[in-house]
Amino acid sequence: MREIVLGTAGHVDHGKTSLVRALTGIETDRLKEEQKRGITIELGFAFLDLPCGHRVGLVDVPGHEKFVKNMVAGAAGIDFVIFVVAADEGIMPQTTEHFEICRLLGVERGIIVLTKVDMVESDWLEMVTEEVRDYFVGTFLEEAELVAVSSTTGAGMDDLKARIDTLVKGFSFAETYGPFRLPVDRVFSMKGFGAVVTGTSLTGRIKLGDDVELFPKSLFGKVRGIQSHGETVDMVEAGKRTAINVQGVSQDEIERGNQLITPGCVESSYMFDARFSYLSSREKPLKNRTRVRVHIGSAEIMGRVVLLDDETLAPGSEANIQILLEEPCGCWPKDRYVVRSYSPVATIGGGVVYGTSPRKRKRFKPENNDVFAIYERDDLEEIFLLRLKESGFSGLTQVELGVKCGLFGKKLDKALQRPISGRRIIVVDSDSRLMVSGENFELLSAKIIALLTEYHTQNPQKPGLDKEELRSREFGYLNGRIFRTLLVSLVKQKLIHVEDAMLRLFDHKVVFLADESKTQDELLQFYLAGGLKTPTIKEAYARFPKLEPAFIKDMLMVLVSRNDMVKVNEDLYFSTMVLEQLKTDLYEFIQREGDIDAPRFKELTGLTRKFSIPLLEYFDKEKLTLRVGDKRILREKRT
Repeated sequence: MREIVLGTAGHVDHGKTSLVRALTGIETDRLKEEQKRGITIELGFAFLDLPCGHRVGLVDVPGHEKFVKNMVAGAAGIDFVIFVVAADEGIMPQTTEHFEICRLLGVERGIIVLTKVDMVESDWLEMVTEEVRDYFVGTFLEEAELVAVSSTTGAGMDDLKARIDTLVKGFSFAETYGPFRLPVDRVFSMKGFGAVVTGTSLTGRIKLGDDVELFPKSLFGKVRGIQSHGETVDMVEAGKRTAINVQGVSQDEIERGNQLITPGCVESSYMFDARFSYLSSREKPLKNRTRVRVHIGSAEIMGRVVLLDDETLAPGSEANIQILLEEPCGCWPKDRYVVRSYSPVATIGGGVVYGTSPRKRKRFKPENNDVFAIYERDDLEEIFLLRLKESGFSGLTQVELGVKCGLFGKKLDKALQRPISGRRIIVVDSDSRLMVSGENFELLSAKIIALLTEYHTQNPQKPGLDKEELRSREFGYLNGRIFRTLLVSLVKQKLIHVEDAMLRLFDHKVVFLADESKTQDELLQFYLAGGLKTPTIKEAYARFPKLEPAFIKDMLMVLVSRNDMVKVNEDLYFSTMVLEQLKTDLYEFIQREGDIDAPRFKELTGLTRKFSIPLLEYFDKEKLTLRVGDKRILREKRT
């Protein structure tokens, strides 16, 4: 079952670590420096077994302003917050910053805990309680339970556990599906075991022996061991505090901010589209391209905020933005992020990721509003089409589309059924599931029609345009599978006709001059006279020395399009009348004898190998015969 993760938050020295110790009996300040200074520096972890039967993980975060980035790394995976305010001090600067971070990360549930009540008088406690209640008016903690406790005397602890139990029982335990993702917030080495990473798993599940990728370093390993709250387990699900022993990757290669993931489930991105909330507590407007610290998962990455619609953003405002990063980031749509100023360092805003690896958007463009409106509507079909449209004519495989949308497996298959059946998405390769948007497919189709129309206008006497010439000249950038699918689609619609390697518009009629018509007649008679020992193309050039070879070939293709001649290969053309007679003779021979081989075909026709082998291959291609070893049999009986 998915585990709930609680996180502490609050000002330095307000008793977060003491509260966790009193609740669980676990000391989360493990570093000597922490114990010596009496403050939390790194993230601490504990667990609490509740009367309802659930075990919750606890993340104890540092409160000091110097270690807020560590706090953000820990808060990124929590489900609800135990918000701590010391009764002897009330609301303090890090109270405000920690609360803003929780809100920006999308935390929506919590309990307010007043600590150190043994150090204040009852009237003072009443005043601080009122101050705290007023502070949270209009926020997700406005209606939250408020519990007064003393970690020293134990006062209020049973009440707090009961409130936590009630909150957890009301939590939806829907499992977060999909590939495994764990932002690394700590790494260490165990003698005899190697590298161990810890973090809160965001999605999916992982088990012993599974392959994993260390992102963004593209290092690969295997899961050698898993622990959750000190207990060895075979498998771990989303939401659990987890320690994973990774085989194949050393401790020196791993750092906080990396992710341990199912291989290939995120893409390396140096920018993302996002919705951004600029905190009302800021004194100055935010300027376009301000350099900032972007916290996402457990990573802190330098970047710039690009305002798409304004030069500045006023405090308390929201905006559609792109964030440009100086290092690669791996995230999915709907992940949350926090932005802190470059210097002096302070939390200034944050929000939700809309799209990863998008186009670099030009500012003040009306189409930006259309894109972000699609994000806001959160309609999967529209988002699929946006991703495919922005991928251009190259398209995306289904796997690539899923990674961009954070959608996988059966959920992705089901979501794609409607747009594919409605041809809003075109699958051009069933093996790789390569897809293009219907809009881009139609644009390419229209381009082919326009090019053929132009070609026929400029060359009315020619039967058509060579397929490979068209592709290399106009569609060299296009995947070959996409180009072939385009042609098949246009043929089915009876918009074009394909004859061997030649393309023409379906209703194109060749316009001839008198001498061209005469040449065709002469060519036809020349080939007809040759019979089965048809002239080669070189012999045709020699027979008509005053004509350009290209012109002779064009005239031959016209005769092919008129069904007066058949092209067997680039060197051999036959009179249709002669070839039809041979087809009848061959059919009758095999029907009588059962099969035919090359020597008997030569006896039947009197042809040398130069003619007989291409003809046998031609009849195979035409599905009259089927080659079995060295012999041919009839592919099917004719009535």
